[in-house]
Amino acid sequence: MLDLDRLPLSRKQLRSIGRATARINLWHGSVRSGKTIASLLAFVIAVATAGPSGLIVIAGRSLQTIERNCLEPLQDPALFGPLARHIQHTRGATTATILGRTVHLIGAADARAEGRLRGLTAQLAYVDEATLMPEGFWVQLLARLSVPGARLFATTNPDSPRHWLKTGYIDRAAELNLRAWHFRLADNPSLSPEYVADLSAEYVGLWRRRMIDGAWCVAEGAIYDQWDEAEHVVDTLPELRRTWLGIDYGTTNPFAAILLGEGVDGRLYAAAEWRHDSKASHRQMTDAQYSAAVLRWLTEWRHPDAAADSPAGVTPEWTFIDPSAASFITQMWQDGAPGLARANNSVVDGIRSVSSLLAARRLLVHRSCTGLLEELPGYSWDPTATARGEDKPIKLADHSADALRYAVHSTAHEWRHLLTSRPHEDPPT
Repeated sequence: MLDLDRLPLSRKQLRSIGRATARINLWHGSVRSGKTIASLLAFVIAVATAGPSGLIVIAGRSLQTIERNCLEPLQDPALFGPLARHIQHTRGATTATILGRTVHLIGAADARAEGRLRGLTAQLAYVDEATLMPEGFWVQLLARLSVPGARLFATTNPDSPRHWLKTGYIDRAAELNLRAWHFRLADNPSLSPEYVADLSAEYVGLWRRRMIDGAWCVAEGAIYDQWDEAEHVVDTLPELRRTWLGIDYGTTNPFAAILLGEGVDGRLYAAAEWRHDSKASHRQMTDAQYSAAVLRWLTEWRHPDAAADSPAGVTPEWTFIDPSAASFITQMWQDGAPGLARANNSVVDGIRSVSSLLAARRLLVHRSCTGLLEELPGYSWDPTATARGEDKPIKLADHSADALRYAVHSTAHEWRHLLTSRPHEDPPT
C-alpha cells in the first residue's frame, strides 16, 4: 500500500520518516522544502501501526487549513499513490478516516481551543503550522498524549527565535524526547529553478530569511525597510484599469481610505487618499457622515492626469473595510457603497504582501497620499512584542498604512502574478 521507494522523496525526507519515533517529532524550515510530505507520511505510518487504544488527532489553525494542508495532499494520488484511496473525508466534517481509523480534526485559532482537548486520551497527534497554535493548546495536547508510546508529529515555518516553540522545545531537544529536522528549499529536489525563482520573488526581508532561508530570525526596526521615497513616490499616474478601496475606520483616531489601482503598466498604485483626523479638526463624525464623505469623494475624484473634460468619479470593484467596524459597514451598505467586504486583517501576512510589492517596485504611491507618506517610513515593529516572540507593529500612526494593507492583501489573488512578470514600461515620475 505504501512503498516509499516509489515516491519522489529526498534522502533527508526518508531519513526523517524513518527516525520519527520520539515523543515529539518536528519538521521546520522554509516553504515548499518537503517537510509537510515527509511529516504526513511519518504520521500515516504511525496510524497504520498504532494500537486500538487512544484517539488520533489532527490539529491546525482551522478546519479549513487542516483540509487544505493535510487531507487534500493525502488524497492526491500523484503524491501518495494508492494510499490516497484510503483517506476519506467529507468537507466540513470534524472527523476523517485514515486507513480505517477515525481521526478527529481540531481547529485551534485561539486559547479557547484548549478546552476541546479536556478529557480526551490520545495516542497520536499531528499539528499543522505549530507556531500558529496557542501555547496552552500545545501544552494541553502533549498532556493528553498519555498512551504508552504516544507520539506527536508537527510541522512549522520558522518564526521569531524567541517564539515559545523555539525556546521551549526545539532549543531543548537534548533535554526532551524530541527530534527535529530543519528543511531548506534545496532539500526538495522536485522543484524547478523557475518555481524557486518565482517563490523567492514573493518574499523579502524578514520573510525571505524565514520562508526561503528557513531561519528563525527576529523582527526589528522598520517594517517596510525597502521603502525609498525617491523610488516609490510618483507625481503622475498611468491609466488605471482596475481599482479597489481600503478603509481603516476611526472615530477618535484618524479615519483613512486608500484608493488602490492597477495601472496599465502592470504596477499597483496607491492613487488617492481620504482622511479625517478628529483630533486635528476638533470635530468627530458619525458613521453616516463618514459614509457620505467617502462616497462623495469617490464621486468627485478625478484622475490627476486625465484630460480636463474627462468625467469625474471612480467606482471601486470592492471596498474592503476594517472588519471590526461593523456599524460603519452597515451604514455603507445602506448608502449603496460598491462591493462591500470585510478586509482580510491578517496583519503579518498583509505586511508581507505590501513588503513584497514594494521590494519588487510593483507598488508605488502618488504624492497626494500625504497621510500614507507620513506613516510608511516610521511604521515599525513593536520591540516589546518581539521580546515575547511575537511579530506586531507599533499601534501608532498606522491608519493609512492599515487601509493600504487591507486593499493590498485582500486582493492578493488578483495581483500575485505581477511579482513574476515584467512591467510594461518604467513607472511615471
